[in-house]
Amino acid sequence: MRLFAKGYFARVHGINQLTKAFLQKTECHCQVINLGAGMDTTFWILKDQDLLPSKYFEVDFPMIVTRKLQSIKFKPLLSKPILELHSEDTFQIDGHMLDSKRYAIIGADLRDLSELEEKLKKCNMNTQLPTLLITECVLVYMTPEQSANLIKWAANSFGTAMFINYEQVNMDDRFGQIMIEHLRRRQCDLAGVETCKSLESQKERLLSNGWETASAMNMMELYSKLPRTEVSRIEALELLDEMELLEQLMKHYCLCWATRGGSELGLEEITY
Repeated sequence: MRLFAKGYFARVHGINQLTKAFLQKTECHCQVINLGAGMDTTFWILKDQDLLPSKYFEVDFPMIVTRKLQSIKFKPLLSKPILELHSEDTFQIDGHMLDSKRYAIIGADLRDLSELEEKLKKCNMNTQLPTLLITECVLVYMTPEQSANLIKWAANSFGTAMFINYEQVNMDDRFGQIMIEHLRRRQCDLAGVETCKSLESQKERLLSNGWETASAMNMMELYSKLPRTEVSRIEALELLDEMELLEQLMKHYCLCWATRGGSELGLEEITY
């Protein structure tokens, strides 16, 4: 568990840094779409930091959205920030969707792009705004064709956009094969693992599906770039003897980001 805690810390830090860079470049005049958001709390964190985009969208399977909506409905810490930002008398909410002025959560299958687009537009997605799209351990559960279609849809839908993806990499080596076998024993099939062969294959998927620039780094490289004060603080919380295993694990996850348009904003300059 200690290994995963440190990996998760690096993952959150990396995605947050890229997200904040995008928000700063666009001066928050943008929208964020988290595809496969789960129980993520970034919207509330950004509000506390005065870094909210014009609108923040979350998408996940209807079952997950229903669960999250229940949490929002019955926990004032979650519902109050949404209501504070909503200028209308009422906002739309049902079992699989909530739409307010600055936040929307939608139940949809990312493999059904017509349904996805229809529901996002119903919640006032603005294709003219600079848009950040985020996927975390989502694409690897789709077939290569399905993930390529989603990436291409994202590139073609917005004139100015950035795409952030976090998932496995280097899955062709022995350690990667052990990871795959372990997941299969738990009935967890990585349908898109063939795209996770290398950093180059990750970048190529983005570039071949409509994105103009693409960058990628494994999580061990990212971990080495974290502020030393933060690393010391985290490592002091739980001493870890298995540094070699941590390095192996983090070399098998990566953070990728791509941009399209936005040269006047300097989006291509965003890096970690």
